[in-house]
Amino acid sequence: MIIRIEPDSEVPIYAQLVNNIIEGIVNGRLRREEPLPSVRRLASDIGIHMHTVNKAYKILEQGGFIQIHRRKGVVVQATRKYEDTERYIDYLKGTLRPILTGAIYRDISLEQIHSTILEVYYDIVNSGGGE
Repeated sequence: MIIRIEPDSEVPIYAQLVNNIIEGIVNGRLRREEPLPSVRRLASDIGIHMHTVNKAYKILEQGGFIQIHRRKGVVVQATRKYEDTERYIDYLKGTLRPILTGAIYRDISLEQIHSTILEVYYDIVNSGGGE
């Protein structure tokens, strides 16, 4: 599993970790029911605090991306959960609002925003497999 953490980023480390794992699931680098490293192991491997990994795993579990079992450890969710789509759209809107507000403040056009969203979307979707 390739995790890219940028310590100087404005994005909190736990959020970067969440995003990396979700991206890995979406693009197929992490497969359904694949085990993930333990909290202690992942924290050690990427040089971050265990509490940061634990927070990220809890968010991923609440979002239906992973399952945490006492004996089996952490695994990618076996099936996708769609029942919370509306709630996730609301979350997405709330997350995008401050980002879009900053873009509007900087006079970034709707076309540039749209183009950037598409670029990131296709980068995520097309980055699976052979890294």
